[in-house]
Amino acid sequence: MKTIPGIFRRIVRDGLLVTTAVFSSVALASSAGSYLGRQDVNKFIDDMVTEHHFDRSKLEAVIGKAERSQRAIELISRPAEGTMEWKDYRKIFLTPERITKGVRFWEENSESLAAAEKKWGVPAHIIVAIIGVETYYGRQTGGFRVLDTLTTLGFDYPPRQTFFRKELENFLILARDQKLDVEELTGSYAGAMGIPQFMPSSYRAYAVDYTGDEQANIWFSEEDAIGSVANYLKKHGWKYGKGVAVQTRVSGVGVDDVLSDGLKPDQTLAEVQDSGWQVTSTGSDALKVLPMKHEGSAGAEYWLGMHNFYVITRYNRSQMYALAVYQLAKEVRAGYNSSVALKSKAPEGKL
Repeated sequence: MKTIPGIFRRIVRDGLLVTTAVFSSVALASSAGSYLGRQDVNKFIDDMVTEHHFDRSKLEAVIGKAERSQRAIELISRPAEGTMEWKDYRKIFLTPERITKGVRFWEENSESLAAAEKKWGVPAHIIVAIIGVETYYGRQTGGFRVLDTLTTLGFDYPPRQTFFRKELENFLILARDQKLDVEELTGSYAGAMGIPQFMPSSYRAYAVDYTGDEQANIWFSEEDAIGSVANYLKKHGWKYGKGVAVQTRVSGVGVDDVLSDGLKPDQTLAEVQDSGWQVTSTGSDALKVLPMKHEGSAGAEYWLGMHNFYVITRYNRSQMYALAVYQLAKEVRAGYNSSVALKSKAPEGKL
């Protein structure tokens, strides 16, 4: 297990952990152009004091340290995925290097992954792939201060300010409960945190202490991240031993009539077969599936997503995201199995 940095060693005071500099004065923070003094911010602080029993002066000191992030607004306003074809999206995540590093991550965490699969019923290769797509196995967790991004998006991004203001609320609560320094925690431009990129509400609902140290440290503990991802997928309905997706052939003029741009399987297997989808399956005709079409490097690809495909989209609401996780998982599993087989055949001391 990795040593937990000093950020996780500090002591909570007055219900909220912040650095000494924060306590200097609210006026000093306000003079630096903080969010303090705004009516909507004051209302938020009032609610946090009333509903969650925060100390007003300490909370004002924290909010006074939040800095507006124009970059976060720019990035969330123009998500790259919205302009991508599947053939381009796939190239980002299905690289030889990402697959190799996924195999290595599995090898380094094999015991934790095996235990998580047994406990939550989520396959190891799916857990590895989620972490691989989200943060390149913990290498790319984001450099934005979570306090800045959530405050900015919660008060200066009208399209989704209700959502992000709620996430700010959850962030402040989890920092208090887990004794974390709100000024030091970093994440994505949207406030997603740690190795599995949990939003604060997801952290509070699904993060687990898998190491037994009384803290769900998704920032630096691979074990906690593995357990948290498994718990997240299980709580969203993962069905062990069931399929995720299958690529199919199609024929006829009506194959596109059943296509869906949604996420939840909403048509029966019999219905898509009647429309020209050539599905080799022993599943029931009543099985619910999600018919999809995405532009691959060799032309249009037709896919059927099943229940577990939908569960993956609970992590990121995108068909292409779930396809990337599924395909990366298959490649990493093949690489890991080959590595295990090779080591089992090699003479002792040769590897």
